[in-house]
Amino acid sequence: MKSAITRAPVTRSIVTRFVAGQDRPAALAAARTILDSGRSISIDHLGEDTAEPEQARAALAEYRALLSELADQPEATVGGVRRLEVSVKLSALGLALPRDGLRVAREHAHALCTAAQAAGVWVTVDAEDHTTTDETLAVVTELRADFHWLGAVLQAYLRRTEGDCRDLAVAGSRIRLCKGAYNEPESVAYQRRSEVDASYLRCLEILMRGRGYPMVASHDPVVIEQTQDLVGQVGRGPAEFEHQMLYGIRDVEQARLAAEGDQVRVYVPYGAQWYGYFMRRLAERPANLTFFLRSLVTHG
Repeated sequence: MKSAITRAPVTRSIVTRFVAGQDRPAALAAARTILDSGRSISIDHLGEDTAEPEQARAALAEYRALLSELADQPEATVGGVRRLEVSVKLSALGLALPRDGLRVAREHAHALCTAAQAAGVWVTVDAEDHTTTDETLAVVTELRADFHWLGAVLQAYLRRTEGDCRDLAVAGSRIRLCKGAYNEPESVAYQRRSEVDASYLRCLEILMRGRGYPMVASHDPVVIEQTQDLVGQVGRGPAEFEHQMLYGIRDVEQARLAAEGDQVRVYVPYGAQWYGYFMRRLAERPANLTFFLRSLVTHG
């Protein structure tokens, strides 16, 4: 499947539209274009579920090299918001290792955050499937003692997420709220689109009325409109929340929001392990396929 996708001109163009490239220079070039447009970035070196300690060490080394190059970028902060960020999955840093995975991932994440702090770059720890949620949030909570700016991701389709939002909507916290991109069982996750959408809006209101920094990761026009309404109700300024969208999706809307003075951050994925990322977003959440195809045709 991967070979067929990359060989066919049409599908190859889809991949290159939504994945910034297979190496660091390609990702940095894409990031430069986004930064020049007035938007912010969150770069993700694709890779997860590493099975060998060497793979986890290699992932950390790649992030360190990426942070070193990001440190040379002229952008730093706008209104207290850092324009440069990296996103990382704990499973890429060793969480899924059969022995001492949690310890290894925690140590690697601490090393990554140390390098990020020196480079003036934020870090957000990505969410994965529901079996990793408790460990992921525990690691984020522990690391925030040293790195108060460390962000976490909550997935609205999980039934537990409203409670997590209440617990984490505290002063100084950065929470990225997304709908979710994994195939989860009904026992832990809402299955119908209407249920997921309703959960997202409930969670969004909790975060907006809390004391943290909400990161609204959605391309949904209804969510974007509701965000603007909530911002007005609670009196948040442009430096007190941000919109987030995936690289290559709704570029016109991203530009509109940025032109109106909102913070807009683009999630920029790169790396040789793009296949899982790409197919998960096409296959596991059908709404994403609509956005991908619409963006390919309209560039909006």
